[in-house]
Amino acid sequence: MKPVEPYNGFEQGPIRPPSEATSLLIRITRNCPWNRCTFCGIYKGTKFSLRAVDHVLGDIDTVSFYVDAIESAKKAGTAISQKSLGQLAPDGNKQDLQALHAASSFVANNMQSIFIQDGNSLIIKPGDLIRILQHLKEAFPRVQRVTSYARSHTIAGISDENLSRMADAGLNRIHIGMESGSDRILKRVKKGSDKATQIAAGLKVKRAGIELSEYFMPGLGGKTLSLENARETADALNQINPDFIRLRTLALPASAPITGEFERGKFDKMGEVDTARELLHWLEALSEITSTIRSDHVLNLFPEIDGVLPGDKEAMMQPVRNFLELASEEQMIFCIGRRSGRIARFSDLSNPVLHDYALQICSECGATPANFDKAIDSIMQRFI
Repeated sequence: MKPVEPYNGFEQGPIRPPSEATSLLIRITRNCPWNRCTFCGIYKGTKFSLRAVDHVLGDIDTVSFYVDAIESAKKAGTAISQKSLGQLAPDGNKQDLQALHAASSFVANNMQSIFIQDGNSLIIKPGDLIRILQHLKEAFPRVQRVTSYARSHTIAGISDENLSRMADAGLNRIHIGMESGSDRILKRVKKGSDKATQIAAGLKVKRAGIELSEYFMPGLGGKTLSLENARETADALNQINPDFIRLRTLALPASAPITGEFERGKFDKMGEVDTARELLHWLEALSEITSTIRSDHVLNLFPEIDGVLPGDKEAMMQPVRNFLELASEEQMIFCIGRRSGRIARFSDLSNPVLHDYALQICSECGATPANFDKAIDSIMQRFI
């Protein structure tokens, strides 16, 4: 019999979506059970494991204890310092201090949302997840949103009844990394699912009454499969009509296998202009859906791709079209300016001061219209 793992205190995992920046993070699994995707380096070298349900409930109770202490002090009009909060942590326990910081941030952000970690937490037994969700609801009755990452392959194996039970217990948004709708690309990057599974899983989530956030990764097909990435992904999303579509432009972190493929000449990575062209093809192919599109990540070139379909479609496409119509030197200035933080959005390019700042950065890093993608690769390492 496998020995029972001892409870070592409150835990938090390494990632969460940008949209969950103010959420309380509750870890119920560690790492990713698939962990083969070539574009992801987050969990490489780690082992997947389930946390004991009682340990997760203990985390929730610990945070709840600190939340009550912070709120009681507020109601009493008592000044409560970080030092006095720290004294609540038994023996200065590191994990309890982490729970204290999580509770403090949670209260400061009005306790609106909770994100369940890590990479695919719906893989646990439905009854165990429902028990955790119910405990969260009892501990934090004011919370409006409880969300989680999930893999399409995992969702496809959950019955409609159990997904509905999860929704009833409080799970009201699921984030799925579709990445691409192309079967050739999904196979090449070892995603572990195909287009049909992505569509089936997305529709299952919607039938359960759970909000669905799908992620698209421009650039994942490289130059060879760029148009296929745009069109096949748009087709899958058109069939699902998710509540949210979020952009995550391909990056090449050192720990991701696809980076090694690129360095060995096995992956034809696209530059900024080609990626923008793919984005425009993708936007043009979206039709008859009412999704909200968010470009809410630093890796994306155009934060202006933000709106609700179908009404905002033209407005989201316009800055991409304008960029593609620029002379190559102006494209370089915008891209370097955006990636270095000198320019926040496409309209900033018309600001003479910001334009000159970006041009100065181009000069400092030796960028030219012919090589600026390599300069950007160096700049982007700080974000990945």
